[in-house]
Amino acid sequence: MGWANFAIEKLQNGETVKIRPSGHSMRGRVKHKDIVTLAPCDPDDLEVGDVVLVRVRGNVFLHLIKSIDNKKRFLIGNNRGKINGWVGRSAIYGKMIAVETPPA
Repeated sequence: MGWANFAIEKLQNGETVKIRPSGHSMRGRVKHKDIVTLAPCDPDDLEVGDVVLVRVRGNVFLHLIKSIDNKKRFLIGNNRGKINGWVGRSAIYGKMIAVETPPA
């Protein structure tokens, strides 16, 4: 079972969900173990710079949309310059709508 399976299932059912992703690839936008609120999204409404929960080559990431090709393909990367690759619309599960730092 993957770290975000519960969130993907809720998003696919039209529910908003909170996750606490780990890692530092999104530093500057999302810190390690921040509380991130995700909402279902329509790929037609996504823009470059949006943070999304996405599956790229079998791995699930909370990463940025770097480029959009005719609303059919989305280039995904982190906030530190790495590019993960192009994905189709169905690979995007939800969009970040809020981020909060938990109390220490």
